Amino acid sequence: MAIVRWQPLYELNTLSREMNRLFEQLPQLMDTPDLLNQGNGWVPAIEVKESDAEIILRAEVPGLRAEDLDVQVTRNAVAISGEHRYEKKTEDKGYFHSEFRYGKFQRIVPLPSKVENEQVQAEFKDGILTLTLPKAADERRKVFRVDLNQPKQLENGQG
Repeated sequence: MAIVRWQPLYELNTLSREMNRLFEQLPQLMDTPDLLNQGNGWVPAIEVKESDAEIILRAEVPGLRAEDLDVQVTRNAVAISGEHRYEKKTEDKGYFHSEFRYGKFQRIVPLPSKVENEQVQAEFKDGILTLTLPKAADERRKVFRVDLNQPKQLENGQG
């Protein structure tokens, strides 16, 4: 058995390189919906589109019926939860392979602006949930025109 000299600085450099590699990969990992899911394997993919008057949130929930979903809207966020139910089939012979994910899921989506949560309109068609969320009146962008042709008034009557 050969004697190997311990080199603590070499091991610290290796650890530092591995940590740097992990932090470089973190942005790609955070874009993965399964990482945001708290251990149950699936969350719906979403799209959020904001205009001056409203926010449109679309969630992809294939294979679910409207009665399988629970949607709750606050002024700041949308919570979508539901359950993929397993259809029990008995097969005596043959091969069965499934990559479908079953079970409960929940996704909470923070909104970019406050909304009027009592006036939300919802549509559910072909596995796509579409929520139209009108923005709160105080959140709508107000535009003020600045008149650049007005001469600036200086103090002491100069100008």
